[in-house]
Amino acid sequence: MSTSAKRVRLAMIGTGGMARHHATRIAQQQETTEIAWVCEPSGQSYELFCERLEENKVAPPPNEPDLHTLLSKHSDELDAVFIITPHKYHHEHATACLEAGLDVLLEKPMVMNAGEAESLIETRNRTGKLLVVSFNGSLSPNVRTAVDLLRSGELGSILNIHAVAYQRWKAGTAGTWRQDPIIAGGGFLFDTGAHMLNTVSDLVGEDFVEVAAWLDNRGTPVDILGTIMARLRSGAMVTLAGCGETPGIGSDVRVFCSKGNLRTGIWGERLEVQREGESELSTVETPPSLGQWESFLKVRAGEMANPCPPEVGLRMARLWDMVQASAAQGGKPVTAS
Repeated sequence: MSTSAKRVRLAMIGTGGMARHHATRIAQQQETTEIAWVCEPSGQSYELFCERLEENKVAPPPNEPDLHTLLSKHSDELDAVFIITPHKYHHEHATACLEAGLDVLLEKPMVMNAGEAESLIETRNRTGKLLVVSFNGSLSPNVRTAVDLLRSGELGSILNIHAVAYQRWKAGTAGTWRQDPIIAGGGFLFDTGAHMLNTVSDLVGEDFVEVAAWLDNRGTPVDILGTIMARLRSGAMVTLAGCGETPGIGSDVRVFCSKGNLRTGIWGERLEVQREGESELSTVETPPSLGQWESFLKVRAGEMANPCPPEVGLRMARLWDMVQASAAQGGKPVTAS
C-alpha cells in the first residue's frame, strides 16, 4: 500500500496480551493504519493497551466497551476490525462486524467447530467483505513460499507430514480463560497447538478423511498433551504431537515428498528445503514481514491473495472436531462425514 494512500481506520476488538503484542507491530505501520477505536469491557486491560500505544508513540483511541454499540454508532468511522477476543466469541464477533460492512482480521483459532466455520463462510459470502484468519504461519512469507513449492509439484507428491509443538503452557495459563473448556474450546492443542493444526492444514491443501487421537488433560479441565494420527484424502499420512507441559517453546514441521523434503515451523519461523540429489536441507531466503496486519493490508489492497481464508479455517475446524471425537472414544479412528 502506498504511503500516500488513505490510512485504514481500524478498531481493535479486545485489548488483552495478544492485542498489545499486535499493537506494537501495528504502531510500526502508522503511515497505513489509524487505530481509531477499541472495544474492551475491562478498564484495566484498556489502560494497559493505552500504555503500550504511548510507549510506541501512538495516541490512545477511545474505548466503547460494547461491540454492538460500537458498530451501531461508529461503523461509518471504520474500515476494518482486528478481533482478538477469547475463542468462544470469535463467531459472534466476526459475524457482527462483517454484517456491519467491515473487513475482518480474526485472531486464531477461527471458530470453535466446523458448524461455526460454515456459518462464517456463509456470512462472508453474503456480505462480500474480507475475512482473514490471523495465523502467524499462514500469513508468513516462509509458509506461503512452502505452499507454493508444494503446489508447484517441484518436490513431488506429499507422502508424510510430521509436526510437533511444545511450550510451558499448562503453568502459564493456569487460572485463565484458556483453561476453561467452555470459553477456550480446548486446551494446548487448540491454543498454541492451533498454529500447528492450521499450518499443516494449509500446507496439505486437502481434507483429512480419517483421524485417531489421544488427549491427556494432566489434571486440568483441558488437554495438555496430545497425539494425532491422520490420513489425507490423497492417502498421505500425518502425525501431530503437542506437549504443553515442558520447558521452553518451539515447533517443527517436516513435509516428506517423493522428490524432496521441506522443513518449516508452526509460526512460519523458518523454511528449509532438500531437493532430490541434495545431501541436506538448505535455508530458503524469503522477504521480511511485519506480521499479520501487514499481510492483511496487502490482501485488502489487492496486492496478494488471501493467505488464510475461512476455507482453511473450516479444514482445521473439521480436523479438530474429528480429534475430539476420536479422543472421546479412547483413540478410536473416526472418518469424515
